[in-house]
Parts: sequence; structure tokens; C-alpha cells
Amino acid sequence: MDFDTYYSVVALYAEYASALDDRRWSAWPEFFVDDCIYKVQPRENYDRGFPLATLSFESKAMLEDRIYGATETIFHEPYYQRHVVGLPKIGKVDAQRIESQANYSVFRTRSDGVSTVYNVGRYIDVIRREAQGLKFESRLCIFDTEMIPNSLIYPI
Repeated sequence: MDFDTYYSVVALYAEYASALDDRRWSAWPEFFVDDCIYKVQPRENYDRGFPLATLSFESKAMLEDRIYGATETIFHEPYYQRHVVGLPKIGKVDAQRIESQANYSVFRTRSDGVSTVYNVGRYIDVIRREAQGLKFESRLCIFDTEMIPNSLIYPI
């Protein structure tokens, strides 16, 4: 893999995290192709090949619906997220796709000002080369803990 491609993958990961951290919710679906897959799944289920996921979406339209629901219909105590994403480990690369993985940690800060570790795991991605740049074809967020505290409202 050449440097420019690797840099583009790193930039995609950084822009994705920045959009979520800055609460630019409407930008989130734009990181994905129309026929994408996005799942948030416990590591235990993933490792055993079980399909059960905490969240599972199969199109960009479903991601848009989730953002509408999270911002317009769900009432919850507001909080901020902060993503820390490791450098991606690149797997298979071809003319159309890049397979990549990266570790992530998401911290949550509530209105009382206390920050806590909210979700830790790894992204397992298939990235598609599009005319507009790199987009996620598939993003699996495999979290290490068996439970998510409270609820999962915003994207990981």
C-alpha cells in the first residue's frame, strides 16, 4: 500500500471521529456508501459467530433514520463523546476496497462534568474507493465489554 492511500485511511478515521465528537450528526451517514453495513456488536457474539448485535443497520437510509431518532425523538440526559482511535492496521487492498482495523475508545462526559470510559473495542472495516473519496462499505464496532452502560444513543 502506498503512503497516499494509507494517509487517506487515517484521514477518514480522523474525520469520522471528529464529526461524532463535534456532534455533527447529519455528517455521520455521509461517511458510508448507500448499501453499507453498520453494526455495534459485543466481542463475545462476534468471536462466536453469533449474529446478535446491539445495533445493526443495512443502508445509509437506516443510518439517517437513526440520527433523526437520536436527535429528534429520544429524550435523555445530554452528554458529549470523545473518540480516541488508534492507527489503522491495513489488511487486504485491491482496486476497489481496503480492509482495515483500528482500536477505539469512547469517553462520555455528562453535564455533571465527570468523564467515564463508555465503550472500548475495535473497528473492523471494509472501505470502498468512491469518486468522492473513501467511504465505509462495512463498519463493525466490536466492543470488549459485555454490557453498555445505560443505552447506546449516538454512533460509536
